[in-house]
Amino acid sequence: MPEPLKVVLAEDNYLVREGTRRLLEDSGAVEVVAAVGDADQLRDAVRRLRPDAVVTDIRMPPGHHMEGIEAAHDIRREHPGVGVVVLSQHTDETYAFALLRDGTDGLAYLLKDRLGDLDELLRALRAVVDGGSVIDPVVVQSLVARRSRLAQSPVASLTPREVDVLREMAQGKTNARIEQALHLSASSVEKHVTSIFAKLGLAEEPVHRRVAAVLAFLDHG
Repeated sequence: MPEPLKVVLAEDNYLVREGTRRLLEDSGAVEVVAAVGDADQLRDAVRRLRPDAVVTDIRMPPGHHMEGIEAAHDIRREHPGVGVVVLSQHTDETYAFALLRDGTDGLAYLLKDRLGDLDELLRALRAVVDGGSVIDPVVVQSLVARRSRLAQSPVASLTPREVDVLREMAQGKTNARIEQALHLSASSVEKHVTSIFAKLGLAEEPVHRRVAAVLAFLDHG
């Protein structure tokens, strides 16, 4: 029988943390070497204990935003041999994109509903330890739907330079400030802005067109 995987568990909710710890240890396939409540404690435990893998929530103190994902990136960068399984209650593909933005090796993104399927969680742990990756099927469906939605967006028809101009516009910059930021002439910026409005099929009112263009860009992600 193979040696149990050494795992550090990070979850700020005490009951969920202890329940997950018991679930993993009762399997006989995992030894939870530390169970912590925030991302800083997680980083410290990984540095001290050098586990095989980490299981972490996304939202933890102090901000309850993406602390688990940020910690996952740090751990993979500083300890590339440590796999990371991120557990989330969110099907929003934004979190998956944030986790996988620099690559998928050694990373898994599972919904917390999967805690009820111990075999699946253990498969994910073994996969990340071996350098592979796992993405929850529900999240995959969401990612595919997003890709389809973006492909149909008129923003997808913009040239790279037009996207640059629109990105500056989304930061509230006037044409003059866009010229400075992108080192373009006034005529070039005006040409790009006009093309953006045309491709996005916006109305003629200049102020409303600018707002609508920014909204389209933000919706495109």
